[in-house]
Amino acid sequence: MSLSVALQVAQSALTTRQRETAILSKNITSATEEGYSRKTALISSLRSEDGQSGGVYVSAIDRATDSALFSNLISSTSAGMTSEIFLDGVTRLSQTIGDPQESRSPSATLGRFANALQQYSAEPQNTVLAGAVLTGAQDLVNTLNTATSAVQTERERADALIADSVNSINSLLSNLEDVNKEVIRGTQAGTDITDALDERDQIVLQLSEFMGIRTETRANNDLVVTTDSGVMLFETTPRSVNFEATNSYVAGTTGNALIVDGVRVSGPGANMELKEGKIVGLMQIRDEVTVTYQNQLDEIARGLITAFSESDQVGTNPDRTGLFTYSGSPTVPASGTLVTGLAGSISIAASVDPDQGGDINRLRDGGISEPFDSDYVYNTGGEAGYVTRLQDLITNVDTPMTFDPATQVDTSNSLTAFASSSASWLEGERKQATTINEQHTVVVTRTAESLSNITGVNIDDEMQSMLEIERSYAATAKLITTINQMLDQLLQIAG
Repeated sequence: MSLSVALQVAQSALTTRQRETAILSKNITSATEEGYSRKTALISSLRSEDGQSGGVYVSAIDRATDSALFSNLISSTSAGMTSEIFLDGVTRLSQTIGDPQESRSPSATLGRFANALQQYSAEPQNTVLAGAVLTGAQDLVNTLNTATSAVQTERERADALIADSVNSINSLLSNLEDVNKEVIRGTQAGTDITDALDERDQIVLQLSEFMGIRTETRANNDLVVTTDSGVMLFETTPRSVNFEATNSYVAGTTGNALIVDGVRVSGPGANMELKEGKIVGLMQIRDEVTVTYQNQLDEIARGLITAFSESDQVGTNPDRTGLFTYSGSPTVPASGTLVTGLAGSISIAASVDPDQGGDINRLRDGGISEPFDSDYVYNTGGEAGYVTRLQDLITNVDTPMTFDPATQVDTSNSLTAFASSSASWLEGERKQATTINEQHTVVVTRTAESLSNITGVNIDDEMQSMLEIERSYAATAKLITTINQMLDQLLQIAG
């Protein structure tokens, strides 16, 4: 090998080691950066026209990756966000209104009201105990009214978060378009695209938090993204993702659907429904669990109105609402039929409330619904110790009645048992959601750790590689020094 060729080899080695050092340095400085994958210089030999070795060079920069693990991380992230968001919504409902151990729950409030009624039946002439019954009834009404408001507020919150999620999705898709173009251009030009690929992966991972997605890489590293139900989300350009928020919810309000590329993918009328992601969890809260719980509240309210309704004691006129009334009074709601929003409108009859000019003794005597019609009075003799009506009311509360199947709990139960079942249903939803979320959290964590072990930067390994490059650099520098000395000697001889 001639000295000039040897010098060329040494110079290429120095340039290559310098490039390798830069890559290692970047690995070390970016080790804690989220989404960064380890980069490695691929070394190739330079060959002369006659096939002789002429040195080395960095032919490409490779990044550590595992497409199968990354795909698993995408799907597990979507599933994890579904369970996390659903658990959050159910927990908020449970903590706000559903815990049977808390005084604010409908079940607990109904229990206190029933106890007050039982005590009053023992001393029907005691107006203090009658007042306690009235207070308990008002507390129960307030609880149902407040619970309805809380349920609809949770629906509004979920709807607003869906709208925020759609804004984030559209922003991510716009960023994905820019980065994907950079990847395609770099691939075609043969330049380093590893950082752009890292950035694109992070965008895809963030998208997977909001909805389940599937990815496919085409020629020139072009990325295509679809929803997990098969609707095109990104192909060269982003597809439109639309959602119209509903600012105010009342019982019975139907929220809008999420539309991707003109297809309903979540919410009412969805025909290619998303399976996972934050939006799925929010839709489950907005359209399923809160609606079911509202149905249960409404049926508790209907059960109260029915249990405390008054019947004609003389003729055959229809039953009338009694202590508990609503906007449709004096008609008693049909048995076993849901009246949407009833828990939000139920109230105490003014004719029994002294603060509204009523007579509290009507609790004992009847005639609440028709204070000027004696046919609905039970205690026609005006006896202070009259207890029959109160005992009937107690029996009504504990007697099985028919409830609407939309409540998803026992449709044939007593009012007290139904209220307790409602609380148990919500707590059961919370416990099940907690278990599922814990399982998904473990899967996401372990998948992320496995991927990080393959693609992440190990500082010890990088420092070891740096030492090897330093030794190689020193050897190359010594070779150049030797060549230089040999050239000097040749010049001296020639001189």
